[in-house]
Amino acid sequence: MKHAIASHWLNFIDGAWVDGERALTVDNPATAEPVASIALAGIADAEHALEAARHCADSGWLSACRPAQRVQWLLRIAAEIRALTDEGAWVLCQENGKALRDARDEFVEAARYFEYYAGIADKVEGISVPLGNGYVDFTSYEPMGVSVQIVPWNFPVSICARSLAPALAAGNAVVVKSPELSPLGLCVLFRAIERAGLPRGAANLLCGLGSEVGAHLVSSQKTDQIVFTGSVPTGQAILAAAARWATPSVMELGGKSAAVVFPDADREQLLASVKSGIFFNAGQVCSAMSRLLVHRDIHDEIVAAVADMAGALESGAGEDDPDHTPLISHGQLERVQAMCHAAIAEGAEAVTGGDRQGERSGHFMQPTVFAGVRPQMKIAQEEVFGPVLAIIPFDTEEEAVEIANGTAFGLVAGVFTQDINRALRLTRRLRAGQVFVNEWYAGGIETPFGGVGLSGFGREKGQEALYSYVRTKNVAIRVRQD
Repeated sequence: MKHAIASHWLNFIDGAWVDGERALTVDNPATAEPVASIALAGIADAEHALEAARHCADSGWLSACRPAQRVQWLLRIAAEIRALTDEGAWVLCQENGKALRDARDEFVEAARYFEYYAGIADKVEGISVPLGNGYVDFTSYEPMGVSVQIVPWNFPVSICARSLAPALAAGNAVVVKSPELSPLGLCVLFRAIERAGLPRGAANLLCGLGSEVGAHLVSSQKTDQIVFTGSVPTGQAILAAAARWATPSVMELGGKSAAVVFPDADREQLLASVKSGIFFNAGQVCSAMSRLLVHRDIHDEIVAAVADMAGALESGAGEDDPDHTPLISHGQLERVQAMCHAAIAEGAEAVTGGDRQGERSGHFMQPTVFAGVRPQMKIAQEEVFGPVLAIIPFDTEEEAVEIANGTAFGLVAGVFTQDINRALRLTRRLRAGQVFVNEWYAGGIETPFGGVGLSGFGREKGQEALYSYVRTKNVAIRVRQD
């Protein structure tokens, strides 16, 4: 069902919706036509948000209240998100280009994050440390304070919720910087947060240019923690700024993830995983299956099957719920297209796709499958962030592990085999923060997620993520023995 979209959207600072002196136009990737405008925050707005969050954190509105109160707030946020899901999904579909069903799933997942962390918020318990009769020693967990969270454009609503929910559960105040390319869905999310009745300053939302507002937020002494999901160069720049105040950070910086396929793999399950692994959201997924390592005995068979599947995908605007949707922007389309042309120049074979879908007005890239890929090629080493799969043959398990681990990234990996012993051997040897066996994206919001190497550090999702948003304090007491 279509929903009317407001022509102009605002930032949310200190419990109020705030306009700006400038505005940013947000386009529909399927048509390259404007959807709406949003207030563009400046440095003064960023300071306002930081001061509001600082006041909230220091006043103890979140951290000093009983955790049961935070449980109720989180549950109310979840309920309000569910009430706004249809409207929010339509907005997200129009501004982001993703399929309407996937936009709806994103809001549902956001609600689930708040429900999940509501169930943990009152169970963050310290321990007693035995030091003998002369001492009482215990630990407690305290919130970080002000958490600055920089959200990417590919899954803005769900990724925001995955960090915002545990941060609030732990008693932090938060400043979220939304992505310039896809900020409107987050405004719907924050409308749900506003309705839930959190203290002023507990959650703030800014749409500002990363080079201005983002840089100010991460370099501020008022910031106690940084959470970032995005590109390696931007993450490195943020870490350099964070070093000034030694600000703790959680970084998720993308990947070049590989699935290793053996001859006994279930073909139907494999093709379903490839379809979702690299063509879901037009491949604009940090944990996308961008490399498929296939045993040489079945290499040609799998190449043909994957190429047939990819070539049959139907492209279209998100509201039509197609198999394949546009890339987020013209710049992203040009980047992906250039990487495909470079791969062909290096000797890779585009068995299907390899170029833009020129008959469409939006930012559509053909679903692309490359064969004849060598592990050292750029297409096998660098993140494309598009619907582009590189298929690489291998002969032995040892060679497969070497190729899979042979990039600077280490976000996720996968193994497709019916041999449980082989699967367990590879899960131990693959350099990744998460390994899927026989189904790509087999995890959920309950399973820790994060990388190694240039894929970043720290963990989101699951119970483990909550401990990224607290500090451990130890109290040691000498007891008189009178």
